[in-house]
Amino acid sequence: MARGKLRIYLGAAPGVGKTYAMLSEAHRRVERGTDCVVAFVEHYHRPRTEVMLHGLEQVPRREIEYRGSVFTEMDLDAVLRRAPAVALVDELAHTNVPGSRNTKRWQDVEELLAAGIDVVATVNIQHLESLGDVVESITGVRQRETVPDEVVRRADQIELVDMSPEALRRRMAHGNIYRPDKVDAALSNYFRPGNLTALRELALLWVADRVDEYLKEYRSEHHVTTIWGSRERIVVGLTGGPEGRTLVRRAARLAEKGAGGELMAVYISRSDGLTAASPEELALQRTLVEDLGGTFHHVVGDDIPAALLDFARGANATQIMLGVSRRKNWQYVFGPGVGATVARESGPDLDVHLITHDAAGKGRGLPTARGARLGRSRVICGWLVGLLGPALLTGLLIGAASDIGLANDMLLFLTLTVAAALLGGLLPALASAMAGSLLINWYFTPPTHTLTIADPQNILAIAIFVGVAVSVASVVDLAARRTHLAARLRAESEILSFLAGHVLRGETTLEALLERVRETFGMESVALLERTGETAAWTRAGSVGPRPAKIPEDGDVDVPVSDHMSLSLRGRVLPAADRRVLAAFAAQAAVVLERRRLQLEADRAKELAEGNRIRTALLAAVSHDLRTPLAGIKAAVSSLRSDDVEWSEQDRAELLEAIEEGADRLDHLVGNLLDMSRLQTGTVTPIIRETDLDEVVPMALGGVPEAGVELDIPETLPMVHVDRGLLERAVANVVENAVKYSPEGEKVLVSASALADRVEVRVVDRGPGVPDEAKDRIFEAFQRYGDSPRGLGVGLGLAVARGFAEAIGGTLTAEDTPGGGLTMVLAVPTAPQRRPEHQHLPSPGPLRHR
Repeated sequence: MARGKLRIYLGAAPGVGKTYAMLSEAHRRVERGTDCVVAFVEHYHRPRTEVMLHGLEQVPRREIEYRGSVFTEMDLDAVLRRAPAVALVDELAHTNVPGSRNTKRWQDVEELLAAGIDVVATVNIQHLESLGDVVESITGVRQRETVPDEVVRRADQIELVDMSPEALRRRMAHGNIYRPDKVDAALSNYFRPGNLTALRELALLWVADRVDEYLKEYRSEHHVTTIWGSRERIVVGLTGGPEGRTLVRRAARLAEKGAGGELMAVYISRSDGLTAASPEELALQRTLVEDLGGTFHHVVGDDIPAALLDFARGANATQIMLGVSRRKNWQYVFGPGVGATVARESGPDLDVHLITHDAAGKGRGLPTARGARLGRSRVICGWLVGLLGPALLTGLLIGAASDIGLANDMLLFLTLTVAAALLGGLLPALASAMAGSLLINWYFTPPTHTLTIADPQNILAIAIFVGVAVSVASVVDLAARRTHLAARLRAESEILSFLAGHVLRGETTLEALLERVRETFGMESVALLERTGETAAWTRAGSVGPRPAKIPEDGDVDVPVSDHMSLSLRGRVLPAADRRVLAAFAAQAAVVLERRRLQLEADRAKELAEGNRIRTALLAAVSHDLRTPLAGIKAAVSSLRSDDVEWSEQDRAELLEAIEEGADRLDHLVGNLLDMSRLQTGTVTPIIRETDLDEVVPMALGGVPEAGVELDIPETLPMVHVDRGLLERAVANVVENAVKYSPEGEKVLVSASALADRVEVRVVDRGPGVPDEAKDRIFEAFQRYGDSPRGLGVGLGLAVARGFAEAIGGTLTAEDTPGGGLTMVLAVPTAPQRRPEHQHLPSPGPLRHR
């Protein structure tokens, strides 16, 4: 029996309409005469989804009793007995109730497919097993019901059901997904615009990768070698030369212009490993490619144009970018070059770009390996083997009783030449080859004891011996030097990687950098010296180790950074080859010193500017906001003290009430000013303890009318790890601000919920709201949004609230209220020893709001 086909509707987020799409497909198949049944579909009482079930045959569900409750699951046996052509199965990642045949619903689907039944199923992107950690980091919710990626990848068809975050939130607000009492909680938690946008991107990328796999499989199965330009893929050919970075940046800009453009850089090395490419430059270019979002590939091939074209066609690339050759004009007599060959053989399906650069036509230069040093002891040993070895070997061969033959004699001398090349390099090997050829001619080639050679074949043999010895010596010498160079460049790359990864990100202090220099080069002390002028005295900007140098001349190694700065090292004299890396350290030390000074100046300037702003704002507050209640108090007191008017008891009560209100306003304003002063000077010292939120929030509402606030704090919330007093002050200020801006008759909702490792207190008002560009500005001191009346305060309430929230390890942010208004979100950490379990969001069922 042929296996059934699986079609999956993949939802970018809960509520996008994947079940509706599946039922629409079922109606189309039924109209075409296909035997289609509903094996299991969950409509969650959504009217439009329920309507789509009409006219479709539904297989009765199986009832399972578990822990005193009755649950319904898909009756797998009944579907198999019914044996339809197509079965609809909703929520592929669902976990079956214990007592079912299979643990997961996707396992039920596997049995249906094995029975030859086609299945149309649904699943959301957040339920894919490989994306569990990513989804949790985005939404704060761990998905406990997952399906292996391979199950979805094996589907014969995958259709993405997508919707923009704004449209999905509108559907939510209209009540098309959840019940009205769950809408606000859903929009404020899981269905935030950022969460939905991230989930949508995950879905699009996952499906795009799957489509790319389909395309590769199809091209492979049908032996398609031509390039299909489904999207721009740009291959950059790198040689390890200085033009590589220019090519990579140019290709990245070109890739950005096309939708879904992809950048691939490839370096092709010969199979013998003998290439003049700089490993350091290749490492820098690889980092640049990855920083620009591309991929780096290393390919081995002796025919570079053919290898490059094979790679481009294998990757289905549309464009190749190469640099203009660095060869000089006379070097073109050896061939047209890689660029011209690739352009000629690329064919009509590949565009080839030749990019000019500063190094074009200036020559390739000598291979970097020729300057590698093998060490003094190795060179001495090489000369000893190259000069004394042939003499000793000659004595041994002459003293031997029997003649082993001229060919064997030559092989023995050739062995000495190879040994001399391995130890001392090319020159000792050449000396060994020359000495060996003379000794073979004198002692072992007839007539002996003369340089005359009687047999022409022996002349050819000695000539071949010299040629082979020189060739082998050259190759062995080059290989030995490249091995030495590779080890050295690896060490240098690690050092440069340290500089790029730490210093450039500002993660290393000057002292730590100097200590790294001392450890790297094995020095006794390192000092960074500077002076203010040509005749000024040198001073130490930083130093590590005992007895650091006071002037550059005191050090064993002196690396000038500028006319007024120098890096001085004491301990030993370094070889010239080490000064390149040391110069990089010196330059970065100067950068770190300058960055530290600029940071200090910036901090001082910021403190002065902030202090000046606060003083200016304080004067404005004192001149108006503090004088207003003082003027009211003085007028009321003066009226009471007046003897010209006889006040009634009601009038006296009103005047006393005005005095009390003015004093309360003054107390509130002065309290906020003092709190802001404490935050600015850093004297707020929180006492962090485990606290129940339902004990703190009601206490914070003591200063606002009970009729203006609706409180929803579940008793099941976990303990929070905060300073109780500071949290109470922060909540009080936020609630007072919300009440102040709420329309008359509208209540402010104060609710709380647990999310991952934090608890969020949400203060929701239905006021005028705040635009996105002003949401951060309203938390600054002495800031009031829009044309707020001056009598509403000096603009410190939210600044103090955010300061207290951050002091206790929390955050305070502003969001839009669905339907209009502003929502303040105060998030505080839960107690470490009693962290709540991650919430599970049934998808796409109603939210379980804790």
